[in-house]
Amino acid sequence: MSRRRKAGHKEFAPDPKYKSPLVTQFVNNIIRRGKRRLAEHVFYDALAIVGERSGGQDALAVFKKAVDNVKPVLEVKSRRIGGANYQVPVEVSSDRRMSLAIRWLITFSKERSEKNMAEKLANEFMQAAKNEGGAVRKKIDTHKMAEANKAFAHFRW
Repeated sequence: MSRRRKAGHKEFAPDPKYKSPLVTQFVNNIIRRGKRRLAEHVFYDALAIVGERSGGQDALAVFKKAVDNVKPVLEVKSRRIGGANYQVPVEVSSDRRMSLAIRWLITFSKERSEKNMAEKLANEFMQAAKNEGGAVRKKIDTHKMAEANKAFAHFRW
């Protein structure tokens, strides 16, 4: 672990279309090779698809609900004590909770079999908003792992 200062909290500027810092953070995680325009285009297309398929619901609201449903509350961290490694359950901070949810949504949408990334993202958003899909499954697995290792919670640091 670093002995220098802690990393500060990063504020995200609101995106130009929806005026939401969450959208900016999500787009920043989609970016590959510095192509922000392409990442924004993919994200906005995904929200347009969600708007069409959700039957009149606000696409941004569906996206926010999907992110909220994927946010983990607990996770396990490995801790070495007396020559043995224990998986110690710890609570997740709000910043890490958000970044994990975004990362999982992007990762599991990439693994989908749809035609392009916008469709993959849209379908993952819609499933996550209904508490289904790969990202929600990952959250549930993380919580199960933390629950199974609750006996080691006293090793928390």
